[in-house]
Amino acid sequence: MTDAAEGSVRRRGRNETEEERADRMWTELIQEVRVAQMGVQILFGFLLTVVFQPKYDDLSDADQTIYLITVVLGAVTTGALIGPVALHRLVSGRRVKPRAVRWASRLTVLGLVLLLATTACSLLLILRVATDDGFVPYLVVGVVFWYLLCWFGIPLWTRYHHTSR
Repeated sequence: MTDAAEGSVRRRGRNETEEERADRMWTELIQEVRVAQMGVQILFGFLLTVVFQPKYDDLSDADQTIYLITVVLGAVTTGALIGPVALHRLVSGRRVKPRAVRWASRLTVLGLVLLLATTACSLLLILRVATDDGFVPYLVVGVVFWYLLCWFGIPLWTRYHHTSR
């Protein structure tokens, strides 16, 4: 190919080794996890205090069950979103970063799904306590749909329509 022809060829992607790509992806992943971790830690911390409030005893059995499910979801979500940090620390220096990035990415996506469930249950509980209206389940479903759209729908649509094949 001539220099002129090479100049007209449009390059796609980055010119990086597998290790360089893993380093970059790890850095990006950790920045993303920090945002999600902050949200789940604040929510989980709040949830842990509810049981110690005098009004907790006044909750119906159904609301107490929703609360317990929400707390367990919060704990599991926290584990999934902190998992990538532990994974990195325990495999650091073992030359498995590309595999570690894949596992950390899976844990992060799982953490986002669990965060969605935790947030939905929290919203359900709060709205059930705040109002007796029958629209609460519909409102929660609407919020869950919004989260699904923002967190998964738009990113997957973008991935499908704008990823070079």
